[in-house]
Amino acid sequence: MNSNETQIRKLIENWAAAVRAGDIDAILAHHSADIVMYDVPEPFQSIGIDAYRKTWDLFFKYARPDVFDILELQVMADDNVAFCFAKMRCYDKSTTEDYTPLDFRLTVGLKKINDQWSIMHEHHSVPAT
Repeated sequence: MNSNETQIRKLIENWAAAVRAGDIDAILAHHSADIVMYDVPEPFQSIGIDAYRKTWDLFFKYARPDVFDILELQVMADDNVAFCFAKMRCYDKSTTEDYTPLDFRLTVGLKKINDQWSIMHEHHSVPAT
């Protein structure tokens, strides 16, 4: 694993820890101002950091905040761009009264700007039923 891959792995692990802690500032910390995200619930597409921030209101309304686990993480990086993909798990109660496990996929695209990694794209998905 090269230094860039190690940096990105730590960035993603810290992001997941920030979600578990409910720390919105830390969740947003390494995201580009013009991030584009595709998500499972509406809105399907969020453009810009303000729109991305609003998606977390919905997440925290329906998800158990202490569970946002990385089950498997793969990182590919060179000196300028990188992407990673992961199997993730949270607990959701958007369709039931009780929390139920929700396994989902995460894909993240990053760019190194001023020697810092910035998340440019984030995509969450679930398998089709």
